[in-house]
Amino acid sequence: MQTGKDKAPRRLMAPLLVALCVGAGVLPAPVAHALSELHKVPGQPDPQATDQKNSQQQQQTQTPPATAPGVPMPDPLVNKDNAGKSTDKTPGATDDAKPVEVIYDINKAPEPVRKMRQQIVEAAASGDLERLRPLMGTGAQQTQVTVGEPTDDPIGTLKDLSGDPDGDEILAIMLDVISTGFVHVGAGTSDEAYVWPYFAEKDLKALTPPERVELLRIVTAGDLSDMQEFGGYNFYRLGITPDGKWKFFTAGD
Repeated sequence: MQTGKDKAPRRLMAPLLVALCVGAGVLPAPVAHALSELHKVPGQPDPQATDQKNSQQQQQTQTPPATAPGVPMPDPLVNKDNAGKSTDKTPGATDDAKPVEVIYDINKAPEPVRKMRQQIVEAAASGDLERLRPLMGTGAQQTQVTVGEPTDDPIGTLKDLSGDPDGDEILAIMLDVISTGFVHVGAGTSDEAYVWPYFAEKDLKALTPPERVELLRIVTAGDLSDMQEFGGYNFYRLGITPDGKWKFFTAGD
């Protein structure tokens, strides 16, 4: 039988043995439970169910919505109909651009047109803007040099449009324009005329490489790009009526 003196040392040894075992790594480590093995806490969401819901929402976000029944999809910019004809819906494009006949042989124009053209070439090449005045007519027959309201002094207007004070630049432009091919427009109407350059009546998006080079003799590459975006030629053009009257020399659309 142990006395109180024998029990006291044992009580002191128990905590000491526990401390030694823990320090030496003898005691087993606590068991880690997986999330799926933990009991749900009342009132809190199930972690596994939350993960599945988040995954479904992510899949729905990444999957493109189906087209609602009855809502048509937008037409493509360029499409082909049953006849194989291209329909370009880009800004500035025409649905059915008719090919124009480009004329390079001035002898195919009427004699009055050939005569007026030659007079314009000689006057412009002289470097004297005033030599154009007798060719411009007066009153209702006066050559149009501005778009819109007519001007009382077409020569003064051309000089103002030129990049130099003497009008040399506008004369050079006139020579360049009238040296290209031309087209016959408005046959049989009051607007009938022979027009230079032929680019005024041509689809600039369908130019051949030689035609592009010819146009770039008149305008810059930047101008050509702007014209293609605009939808047509908008630089200077010159028109002569079949009876030999100088109808216009204007810039614009």
